[in-house]
Amino acid sequence: MPIPTELVGSLPRPMKLQEAYAAYDEGKLTWEQLKEQQDAAARDSIERLEATGEPIVTDGEQRESSFATYPITDTLAGTGLADNLAGDGQFFAIFDDGHHRQLPRLTGGPFHYKTFASEFVEKNRAIATKPVKQAVIAPSMLMLLYPLEGEIEGYSRDQFLDDLCDEVEKDIRQCFAAGAARVSIDFTEGRLANKNDSRNPWTNKDMLEEFIALNNRVIDRFSAEERRNIGIHTCPGGDCDSVHSKEVPYEKLLSKMFDLNAGYFLIQCSSEEDKEEVYRLCGQYSREDANGVAQVCFIGVINPLSPEVETPEQVANDLVTAARYIPKERLGATDDCGFSPFSRDVKPSHGSPDFARDVAMEKIRARLEGARMASEQLGV
Repeated sequence: MPIPTELVGSLPRPMKLQEAYAAYDEGKLTWEQLKEQQDAAARDSIERLEATGEPIVTDGEQRESSFATYPITDTLAGTGLADNLAGDGQFFAIFDDGHHRQLPRLTGGPFHYKTFASEFVEKNRAIATKPVKQAVIAPSMLMLLYPLEGEIEGYSRDQFLDDLCDEVEKDIRQCFAAGAARVSIDFTEGRLANKNDSRNPWTNKDMLEEFIALNNRVIDRFSAEERRNIGIHTCPGGDCDSVHSKEVPYEKLLSKMFDLNAGYFLIQCSSEEDKEEVYRLCGQYSREDANGVAQVCFIGVINPLSPEVETPEQVANDLVTAARYIPKERLGATDDCGFSPFSRDVKPSHGSPDFARDVAMEKIRARLEGARMASEQLGV
């Protein structure tokens, strides 16, 4: 079997769609009109991905407010916020270029999703001719909806976490039931948990092991056979062509991350200064037997934050080098991050989101050809 390859999930939203989100927030567009724009961008994403030869496709998250908040709000501005939430929550992340992303704040219980990702899977399968994957948000991200200190009257933290785990499990199960071939869980808060940013209080709470334990509360509800197709994605952020935690030593995360009992991992690496060290750490800490499933390391060979297109030769060389440390049968190829995890992102380093969509397709083609070349070189 050749080296498997898979994208993380998101693609840049066309400027027309980003403008539609803004118009909807301003009351100038109806929900039905916004959905028409989302559906058009989703179809274009799937058709273009299939044209590259991508073996498993998504809609590029065109219908989602963001990778983190799709279950609880219609837009990043908070239009259509779910029950028992207010818009003034804590920062999720402060990025290196100075911009930040903010989460809602839980005001009471019970906690329920208003939107499940299976809705996207159903729509995408009606368009796609290839298998469909879906990215979902980790419970560790959404636990940050609850206040860091104290408890909400009448709704304890433990009650919230019980409800949260139930909703995340339901999200994943419904994606598979709707026909998703793979489901990957976004865990970008993993590296950020070790940053200790005084401007962002939750990063000072040493929460990584708590995050991992909570995520395993959900993952462990699935059988080994199911977990072969449940992945974990990690990166140091990737929004507006900026990052939030790349300076944090990667070993602080990678030495713990493979305690998650998932079957595969989508691991940012292409933009690391010492890529070979990342390969070594993945080889050292990934498990051949994670409660009945061998962990596959999909190494990031494409940098979505840069408009420079990698060559297939670069991709192949990275994978052949990675195979010195990671068993060939547990090696895969991916992109460092989603190409645009938030629905409002003009891709400043690229010049426009529309150009960035074109660049993304070229990069994906390079990943696919590079993985094919590496497979030949490695005899897999």
